[in-house]
Amino acid sequence: MNTKIEKVLDIWHDHFSDPDNQYSEFEPSDIEYFVGCMLYNRFAFSKALQNLKTMDLSYDFLSSCGDRYEEIEEIIKSIEFESEEESLEFLLEFVETSRKKYSESELYLLNRLYKHLTTLQDIYKGAVDISPVDFQNPLLR
Repeated sequence: MNTKIEKVLDIWHDHFSDPDNQYSEFEPSDIEYFVGCMLYNRFAFSKALQNLKTMDLSYDFLSSCGDRYEEIEEIIKSIEFESEEESLEFLLEFVETSRKKYSESELYLLNRLYKHLTTLQDIYKGAVDISPVDFQNPLLR
């Protein structure tokens, strides 16, 4: 795994090992999920579906992650690749490695991210035709 990502994980796993820093329904796998979201937002994949151009970072996580968020954000910003495909490969490898650390009951968020990333990978390979998603309320039409 990338040493910068290992540093980020070490910081937050240490921070969240203190129960006083945890929020309700906290799972250790949340850390990897939110790091994955930060990476996803950092790479800003151009072929992502419009409704998934960014991954939302949970308020619970952000409000509990401590005073080192800025440091972690800078580390994430320093991770660069030549192409979006390389970025996606890196992010997929990170999520796949993270998924191996946890039991099935702890993988809900990581599995959601993984499914999204594998679909994005299919889009880059040309294996999936994309069309915009319309999230308008039908009652307002």
